[in-house]
Amino acid sequence: MTTGSHEAHSTHVVSNQVPPLVGHNTAGDPVLREGVEREGAAWALPEIDELGRLAGTAEAQDWGRLAERVPPRLHTHDRYGHRVDEVEYVPAYHQLMATAVEHGLHAAPWADDRAGAHVARAAKFFAWNVDAGHGCPISMTYAVVPALRANPEIAARFEPLLTNREYDFGLRDPQTKRGLIAGMSMTEKQGGSDVRANTTTATPQTDGTYVLRGHKWFTSAPMSDMFLTLAQTSNGVSCFLVPRVLPGGERNAMRFMRLKDKLGNKSNASSEIEYDAATGWLVGEEGRGVRTIVEMVNMTRLDCVIGSSAGMRTALTMAAHHAQHRSAFGKLLVDQPAMRNVLADLQVESEAATTAMLRLAGANDRAIRGDEGEAALRRIALAVTKYYVCKRAPFMVNEALECLGGNGYIEDFDVARIYREMPLLSIWEGSGNVAALDALRALAKEPHSLDAFMAEAELAAGADARYDAALDRLKKEFTSFDDLELRARRIVEQMALVFQGSQLVRHAPAPVADAFCASRLGRDWGGAFGTLSPRGDLGAIIERALPA
Repeated sequence: MTTGSHEAHSTHVVSNQVPPLVGHNTAGDPVLREGVEREGAAWALPEIDELGRLAGTAEAQDWGRLAERVPPRLHTHDRYGHRVDEVEYVPAYHQLMATAVEHGLHAAPWADDRAGAHVARAAKFFAWNVDAGHGCPISMTYAVVPALRANPEIAARFEPLLTNREYDFGLRDPQTKRGLIAGMSMTEKQGGSDVRANTTTATPQTDGTYVLRGHKWFTSAPMSDMFLTLAQTSNGVSCFLVPRVLPGGERNAMRFMRLKDKLGNKSNASSEIEYDAATGWLVGEEGRGVRTIVEMVNMTRLDCVIGSSAGMRTALTMAAHHAQHRSAFGKLLVDQPAMRNVLADLQVESEAATTAMLRLAGANDRAIRGDEGEAALRRIALAVTKYYVCKRAPFMVNEALECLGGNGYIEDFDVARIYREMPLLSIWEGSGNVAALDALRALAKEPHSLDAFMAEAELAAGADARYDAALDRLKKEFTSFDDLELRARRIVEQMALVFQGSQLVRHAPAPVADAFCASRLGRDWGGAFGTLSPRGDLGAIIERALPA
């Protein structure tokens, strides 16, 4: 048989497979770009594009893949038996961290006076979605700054290093480093989200420091330079800054017990630690630790929404790319009516999440700059959006995975990695019930936040009858406060949908807003994605889903 005829009959000729999704700009999503301009950060689009183009390269995608497949390793002792408590990462992890820090995804916006700096940072965090695990220490470093400001002396000492755009890995005296990474260590095995049940103790010393003793159940990124942690004093739960290395270079008495074996988020080391007479500094007042750390929690909550929205968009991009290149039953998948409905429905879900996220990023930016109305809106809209978007993300990514068929279930195609990541963001900083109940507590303690929310919702009134009906249903939920906790998820879900609807009715193209109002608000929708009304302009919606 000739070589040519052998090739013609080879069982290994590859056809009808999809080319790799590389060389695209992850920041090319029109929803992202429109929102960045709307929320006052158009000046940052060149920076966002630069990072988006890097995220679309094969090299950056390989960093994310390798960091996840070769997870961190814990070394409690060196070869001579000395206690070291160090975590070893593959070089790809450090490439990811260095890129994120250099592009200002960490605490850099706190040192940037430009309006929209926090919006720009949110957009870059969204675009740099090649690995979610390293986003955890990046997010915590961003979030630690407002909490540290409760102790001006500590903030003055460390904030310039936390905001500096240089990644300087290694355990050394923090003040000898070029840049710092921060973490958070709150929960304990007996209390979980009920941090007031913590048993870790903090005893004051004559030099103004405290000695901490106790066991923490979840401490992510344990090679960070410093941590905010909660511990009990004689006045109640208090907040402390605990460095890994003390001034002068001695290692603090933080003992790593083990790393968690998680469903996803493998590149991020999550650990159990013990404070064995560790040294810490009080941040804020004794007994007000939960209130002190809540600013950090609010910032990480925003990043949960960003991360969920980014994961949804990335999975959708992969599904749309696959559909553009894969044929079945005589047509490209993207031209098959059933697949078109699925892709359009996924785009509506993604666009609703991303548009709401960017509105919250704008509210966050303006709240930081002193806008009290935006701060009130952020307080409640962020809680309800965190609850709902992070709940929706696993369902949506599951459907996107299914668009790839069996390939979607194979780790080589990366959608499985995104799918395993999605449940974490609903759990992080308080799972569903905690988020829903926190939203209701905000309404009770800060009733002006509901006023701010309704004022935002009313801006879209009159444009779509289905939206108006949903807003009226929501208002009726607040005519009675009986069984409020029993109705917590119902109310918070309705608030999230109204908030998303208000943004889409005002800012999205008509086909997207119409599909959202018909399906999510008007309930002309099935129980699965791909059940939009055939009367909508699905083609116009799908165009917004295609990779840039």
